[in-house]
Amino acid sequence: MSAMTYPLLGKRRGNLVLQFLISFGLVLLVALSFYFSVDLIGYKIVALVLLMVVSLLAMVFDIVPVLSAAVLSAVLWNYLFIPPVHNFTIDTPEDLLLFMMYFVVALVNAVLTSKIRKAEAKVRERDERAASIRLYNTLLNSLSHELRTPISTIIGAVDTLKESPSKLTAEQRTDLLTEIDIAGTRLNGQVENLLNMSRLESGFLQPKLDWCDISEMIHTVIAANKSAAHAHTLLFSPPEDFPIFKIDRGLIEPALQNLIQNALMYTPAGTTVRIGLSHSAHTCIIEISDDGPGFPPEKLSQVFDKFYRLPNMPTGGTGLGLSIVKGFVEAHKGHVRLENVKPHGAKFTLLIPAESSLLKPTEDE
Repeated sequence: MSAMTYPLLGKRRGNLVLQFLISFGLVLLVALSFYFSVDLIGYKIVALVLLMVVSLLAMVFDIVPVLSAAVLSAVLWNYLFIPPVHNFTIDTPEDLLLFMMYFVVALVNAVLTSKIRKAEAKVRERDERAASIRLYNTLLNSLSHELRTPISTIIGAVDTLKESPSKLTAEQRTDLLTEIDIAGTRLNGQVENLLNMSRLESGFLQPKLDWCDISEMIHTVIAANKSAAHAHTLLFSPPEDFPIFKIDRGLIEPALQNLIQNALMYTPAGTTVRIGLSHSAHTCIIEISDDGPGFPPEKLSQVFDKFYRLPNMPTGGTGLGLSIVKGFVEAHKGHVRLENVKPHGAKFTLLIPAESSLLKPTEDE
């Protein structure tokens, strides 16, 4: 037996001991509670209550503690409630039959409830496994297109530049380099999203807070999307004397990157994407709005689900971006709000609780 097995066995034994203590304690508590009022309600009603207690225990505990609690409840009911009390004799055939029926019903109830729990657990496990397979199939199908498309674009553009350098005009070379830049940025974004999703699903994501100039971070994200935004207008007017906030830039910057990329990808050419920045007491507020078609009102609650993509949308994206935005903001104990704006368009609002300061700390600090 490996060394790792002993802690697991010890943990299971400790769990069983706790289940025994809770089961016996609850049965004793209920029996003693009704002991002083049995003349008012009758000992047959007490039997029904004890059966209900055993049923409740069977819904949450293992079979052995529950069976033990069922036996204990039968013994206590006989000793404390069935006349003559305080001994284990039963005078009347009716009470003897009633006791035997109680004993059998309590045991059968415990066994059946336990088996039903196990069957339900197996069904849940099977459904979860099937759901996971569907999700990963969706991911693989998306990646087969999303990774192949930018790679093909890069390879095609590079081949053209290598094979016909003398036949290309300066404008054509610039266009090909722009295509490579856009495809490379898109490919890098998909890989980043996969890595970020693995960080979220690990369950151990803890923000590393540090002072951050939010305006400078937004300018960095805009610069990174300069090529992709050639057909759009990106507007950002940083407010004066805006405080710095203590956040994890490594989480919030990719969240902004995903939101801006989404707006550029799914809004018509020639539209405007606006980035707003404000704050309230200990909360940084970032707004990203566009002039696109917006979202169907009935789908607003679903867009943050992993792998979810709106129907009839143009190809692009794996359905991970918005779920990553939600996860990274919630890691800061914040909130993401999505709403449609009039006359058309959508607005994402990031509410990020964080410590703020009007003075930038020096390096010595």
